[in-house]
Amino acid sequence: MRLVIGISGASGVIYGIRALEALKTAGVETHLVLTQAARETVRIETNLTAADVERLATETYRIDDPAARLSSGSFHTDGMVVIPCSMKSLGGVASGYSDNLLLRAAAVTLKERRPLVLVVRETPLTLIDLENMVRIARAGAIVLPAMPAFHNRPKTVDDMVNHVVGKVLDVIGLEHDLAPRWDGPPGAPA
Repeated sequence: MRLVIGISGASGVIYGIRALEALKTAGVETHLVLTQAARETVRIETNLTAADVERLATETYRIDDPAARLSSGSFHTDGMVVIPCSMKSLGGVASGYSDNLLLRAAAVTLKERRPLVLVVRETPLTLIDLENMVRIARAGAIVLPAMPAFHNRPKTVDDMVNHVVGKVLDVIGLEHDLAPRWDGPPGAPA
């Protein structure tokens, strides 16, 4: 499997980092694009550098490289995940405004009818955000908000992060054991 991973500047870069870790463990070939804002968010929210995050990917690309392989539909991938996806990136994808490689790769993913998963990370949502989500869903993308579940009784932030990343892996069809599956309420017969 070959996936494009975009990490935008939204809060929650740990979701993208954990996804890269899980995909690497699963042997998935990953092609990473970090926005400039993502590089800053990595610095603010983690003890990692952007270079540390890039080392988790099979291949990395400059956000401003219009000639990168990801900018062409002839470079076959099995889809793309933008995790986290800022409202700015969502708006760019929804409007077809491909002024950087992350947005261009998302546009290519849509036009080639490959799975595009946008892990949106913002609250509260404006009407513009909601309309952009509807627009992108109508275009064929999957909007997957970064909303952890609590039925599995998470004990740590890692548990919550793993649940969201597990949902992403479910959507792209990749087996994982990141989070427990719902098996009915506690004490219910199996």
